[in-house]
Amino acid sequence: MVKENISIDEEGASQTTSPLLVKVRNPYEVAAIGDGSGGGAATVGYSSPAQSGIMKDMGLSVADYSLFGSILTIGAMVGAIVSGKIADFFGRRGTMWLAQIFCSSGWLAIVFSVASWSLDLGRLSIGCGIGVLSYVVPIYIAEITPKNLRGAFTTLMICCGVSITYLIGTIVTWRTLAIIGSIPCVLQIIGLFFVPESPRWLAKVGRGKDCEAALQQLRGKTADVSDELSEIKEFTETLKQLSDSRVLDLFQWKYAHSLVVGVGLMVLQQFGGVNGIVFYANAIFESAGLSGRVGTTAMVIVQLPMTLLGTILMDVSGRRPLLMISAAGTCLGCLLVGLSFLMQDLQHWAELTPILSLVGVLVYSGSFSLGMGGIPWVIMSEIFPINIKGLAGSLVTLVSWLGSWIVSYAFNFLMGWKAFLIFSSICGFTVVFVAKLVPETKGRTLEEIQASMNKFSKS
Repeated sequence: MVKENISIDEEGASQTTSPLLVKVRNPYEVAAIGDGSGGGAATVGYSSPAQSGIMKDMGLSVADYSLFGSILTIGAMVGAIVSGKIADFFGRRGTMWLAQIFCSSGWLAIVFSVASWSLDLGRLSIGCGIGVLSYVVPIYIAEITPKNLRGAFTTLMICCGVSITYLIGTIVTWRTLAIIGSIPCVLQIIGLFFVPESPRWLAKVGRGKDCEAALQQLRGKTADVSDELSEIKEFTETLKQLSDSRVLDLFQWKYAHSLVVGVGLMVLQQFGGVNGIVFYANAIFESAGLSGRVGTTAMVIVQLPMTLLGTILMDVSGRRPLLMISAAGTCLGCLLVGLSFLMQDLQHWAELTPILSLVGVLVYSGSFSLGMGGIPWVIMSEIFPINIKGLAGSLVTLVSWLGSWIVSYAFNFLMGWKAFLIFSSICGFTVVFVAKLVPETKGRTLEEIQASMNKFSKS
């Protein structure tokens, strides 16, 4: 997975003509970033292929497994609350190290579990880690990547882990899958020794020389980084003249646009039904009369090319068009799944309901992979200025995982046509939300984006 990510990113970088768009020079830099995001995504995708095996081997009820599936998000909410402060204090790289310690410990607890409590404890630990990672990884990538490659780097890393976990989960046991899930954590712990700290964070804490050295390492020894360095330092100095940020400062009018966009996208992403489908895809297929293994394999076959397509288009067509197309596709997918369950309840066209359910899930998962899976995290990492990025990022990440917990815990009890029609309506509203409120950030520096969305004044 890491090698594929590197080759795609290097190819994208090599095609550009701007002198600033130099690819990340050290392959370990890309590997470390990718493993962190991919490891978190693999965790999210773990519960679906592992469900039948864990319930059988450990004797879990539906309620027990719902707790196991959803406790990940409880841990993630805890991680999200502290993620911004930790990332601001220890730096982006140190925060990723700490998060992977929690993730590695959690995977080991699952591998050696002999009771449901150790399963839950392990998944809770992983949740704490990925709650932090889900904030810091997009932020780190956004802060180190040239503006014309920023979206592609971030969304590719986020979306591949779930698909690969689904595919592997169809052919291995749940304990083996847990061992495989721990591999990205270990790789990142090693890989982080080879990556520089975020130049923007270094500038924020007053380490000007280290900032220049890190930027030079990222862009290449012969690259001219003077213009980019000057812009980073100038914008950081402007922000330092503002008063220190507190939680209540997030709700000032000057940050309203950024906050509405960041929180709004996360709410719509989660309540559009993603975790209902991701966590319980096997149950959906089996309820519709399909083989869970066949359906899950089909999902992966659709997700991977759609993720790659979204990666290619991210910095070409822009964020907004992809988001609207993606949301419209998820709306259609949920509608089709809802209709299949409705026809099943009414006992009409019984031979069509499995096909309709399969098509609906594939349309949803493919559309989600195209944009809604990664772009909200890309935009979150772009729109908040560094003086409130820690607090705002924690809030947005907390909202995301809170929505994830609500959907993932309730879905096993509410699965049916009404739930999918509600999801479809929310996805339809997302199209309107993006059209009216979400700015286009393609091809703009972080400083340009943040200055246009947030009206700064010295106070």
